[in-house]
Amino acid sequence: MPNFVRWGPFVELHQMRHAMDRVFSDFRPFRTEAEASTEIGYIPLDVSETDDTFEVEAALPGVKPDDVEIQVYGDTVTIKGEVKEESEEKGKNWLRRERRYGVFARSFTLPTSIDSEKAAADFENGVLKLHLPKSEAARPKAIKVGTGSSMIEGKKA
Repeated sequence: MPNFVRWGPFVELHQMRHAMDRVFSDFRPFRTEAEASTEIGYIPLDVSETDDTFEVEAALPGVKPDDVEIQVYGDTVTIKGEVKEESEEKGKNWLRRERRYGVFARSFTLPTSIDSEKAAADFENGVLKLHLPKSEAARPKAIKVGTGSSMIEGKKA
């Protein structure tokens, strides 16, 4: 008895997409300016929250603290920087160069706005740590419940 295989057009499209991705992964002559400005790519982040603050840790190996710029606007945080290429040495033949150099940037939005006046940043061992206090309007507030005697009574008509 012959074995029949059910044809699935999406399986073939998926295989074709992966084949095309492999072909064009290194050959990209038509990069946009935005793509060229984020040459070293993705910045991994860890973001945590307490009642009063957001804590952000970003891995920036090989980046000097002076080459990093942080902007806070409302609830959006942008981390920009540059990894500068070391000078070429004469007579050195590279067998492999996988580290990337150039400008990078990453923006992300937090659930509430930030008090940028009280924000702080530390940089140690290639890890950028941001301490971002929430704005006063975004912080949780406790409201005390009073007794009925403290309520204002309205007039009856």
